[in-house]
Amino acid sequence: MTSKTAHLKTIEQRLLWLSHWMIHNANHVRPKADGIKVGGHQASSASMVSIMTALYFSALRPEDRVAVKPHASPLFHAIQYLMGNQDLEKMKNFRGFHGVQSYPSRTKDIDDVDFSTGSVGLGVAITSFASLVQDFIAAKNWSKARTLGRMVALVGDAELDEGNVYEALQEGWKNDLRNCWWIIDYNRQSLDGIVREGLLDRVEKIFDAFGWDVVRVKYGALQQAAFDEPGGASLKQWIDACSNQDYAALTFMGGAVWRKRLMDDLGDQGEVSALIDSRSDDGLAALMENLGGNCTETMAAAFDAIDHDRPTCFLAYTIKGWGTPIAGHKDNHGGLMNKTQMAAWQAHMGVGEGDEWEHFATVEDVAAFKGFLNEVPFFAKGPRRFTADRIDVPPIELSSDREISSQMAFGKVLDDLSKGDSELAQRIVTTSPDVTGTTNLGPWVNRRKLFARTAMADAFIEHRIPSTAKWEFTPEGQHIELGIAEMNLFLLLGAAGLSHSLFGERLIPIGTVYDPFVCRGLDALNYACYQDARFMIVGTPSGVTLAPEGGAHQSIGTPLIGMSQDGLAAFEPAFADELAVIMEWSFDYLQRDGEGDPDERTWLRDETGGSVYLRLSTNPIEQPVNRADNDFRQGAIDGAYWLRKPGPNCEVVIAYQGVVAPEAIKAAGLLAGNRRDVGVLSVTSADRLNAGWTAAQRARSRGHAGARSHIEMLMGDLPAHCRLITVIDGHPATLAWLGGVAGHQTIPLGVEHFGQTGTISDLYRHFGIDAASIVEKVSGLTPGPAI
Repeated sequence: MTSKTAHLKTIEQRLLWLSHWMIHNANHVRPKADGIKVGGHQASSASMVSIMTALYFSALRPEDRVAVKPHASPLFHAIQYLMGNQDLEKMKNFRGFHGVQSYPSRTKDIDDVDFSTGSVGLGVAITSFASLVQDFIAAKNWSKARTLGRMVALVGDAELDEGNVYEALQEGWKNDLRNCWWIIDYNRQSLDGIVREGLLDRVEKIFDAFGWDVVRVKYGALQQAAFDEPGGASLKQWIDACSNQDYAALTFMGGAVWRKRLMDDLGDQGEVSALIDSRSDDGLAALMENLGGNCTETMAAAFDAIDHDRPTCFLAYTIKGWGTPIAGHKDNHGGLMNKTQMAAWQAHMGVGEGDEWEHFATVEDVAAFKGFLNEVPFFAKGPRRFTADRIDVPPIELSSDREISSQMAFGKVLDDLSKGDSELAQRIVTTSPDVTGTTNLGPWVNRRKLFARTAMADAFIEHRIPSTAKWEFTPEGQHIELGIAEMNLFLLLGAAGLSHSLFGERLIPIGTVYDPFVCRGLDALNYACYQDARFMIVGTPSGVTLAPEGGAHQSIGTPLIGMSQDGLAAFEPAFADELAVIMEWSFDYLQRDGEGDPDERTWLRDETGGSVYLRLSTNPIEQPVNRADNDFRQGAIDGAYWLRKPGPNCEVVIAYQGVVAPEAIKAAGLLAGNRRDVGVLSVTSADRLNAGWTAAQRARSRGHAGARSHIEMLMGDLPAHCRLITVIDGHPATLAWLGGVAGHQTIPLGVEHFGQTGTISDLYRHFGIDAASIVEKVSGLTPGPAI
């Protein structure tokens, strides 16, 4: 055994102990406030310990990035603790408040997490998109010279049931994926049962079909040596033929049962019988459990053998719960060693009482061991997160004296940026799931081109065939075209939105998607926001205003998604000048970082930055002109402004969000003759208004008596008898809460049921959000003169 192999084996045993003790401490030692199981995944960590030891302490380099299997989180934290990057008190408080997190988290953990994981399958897929983003950056003339890293995913075999994994495989193939490793922990046990026979054969064929190199790591060093002994071929044949269920059950029952089963199946064959007889029960169990994924020497050799940048999948056979008393048991996914089992296992591991948290307990030559750790390449340069400079945002002005839709205005903003040479324009990367042209990205793409590592001309241009779209692929391109898979869209936005931290170069990612199909990618959207990725997502066309397309293409609940999604500031501007103000602010907001005091005027949350969601429409509406005052600009950013200020005796305020603006304005005009001092409130962001309001209430409860939110200041002078009518072409709950700000009776109008085909006026009338319906509601539900 070489010195390196010996050190890796010592590390493996240290990590196995520390990860399992951390879980045991949380469940059986630390006092419990509620008596509920804390949990943790001892068996899932054990199956990965050899793989992660070989990976982190032999194969990885500082430029590499890793997405750790969620259930191997204790093992990841044990690695960081061993290397001095994790705090003892946080380890002791595993799954407790402010302790190390259940699953690795970029934003909640203090150790060096590259990708948050937890949503099964998403941490796998994001690595392929991170590799694509790395290539995108490397191809640009403004990029600093850096060694390209490998994007590595540690994958549980049960995660391969997730459809987004295969969507990502296809997109990777289309984009010439490289520098990506997926390491599959093939322990053949999931939460509800044993993995079906033959799965790996099919997985291998899928990866091969998409151009991946596939490396099977089935046998450990002990097994490989045994196969070279007389009778070894028969033993190998038996192992290959053994079912997943039998292998797991025999592992749990141990060496004596292994012996009986092998002798029953292979006995009286001379050489193979002698091979079995030459080993003690413990030795035989160690041999049969020495699968490739449970052997650091074998895994390190498999990693070292890769000398290319092609995407590579390692199929590593493992035992779930390897090295522990619960190895192989079908209930071990969420199972824990009890106190008796742990005490016996502690003695087996050689860890003295009181030394449970000691970094180097059981290490014979501590100095030599520390010397080895100090030379491990992956950790040699310390934390591997980068910082990136802020990008200056030029003024964005856009006004129109003609009818224009907010979607068209969005395209115009990007088209204007594409004509210039600002740093912002250089750092924008756009993407869309096969709806580039229909979401008004076409002009931007025509000027800035599509990205590919290898140039590819547009045949239509070569053959002089007229087309509005110029789809030229080039390394300088700034648009990444995706297929129809919204999960991939949000995974790519997440990866690109972390580029400043992962690769030291800031990108401004902008994605467009049909608004109703935001829901298709919600898990990946939440995952990206949880990691604090920074991007702009444009949902367009939105709402029942997309009338002729029918109910399947009309979004109702997306405004509520925008309000409820943490890390995402949602806007729905009606007019082009509002959009220009919001986009200029957004390009700065995407880059904000660090802690800061909230704005005492608005008491808005998340003023340290986040991602942005724009809900836009295809319906052209008449535009206001010459609005450049600060109140309008700040109001559009803070979430609302008075389009028509209410008078002192105001009886009715109509508050609208988005494209229904003309209906609200028309209704106000009709009401003005019979109702006093009618006001019209233009809401550009119910999300930011609501966030500011709740933040101000929290502040007041904590002693900041003067805290006032933007919406409280806007509505502060309304008389108590005033009624609010809220209107949106989405769910009415988006604005219904406005009545709670100052206690005004509120009539929320919106859409609560699936739409259908028809004209815009048909659907507005059907759902009661047209001007006539607004007037009717005011007349029927509030006191006042007849209209």
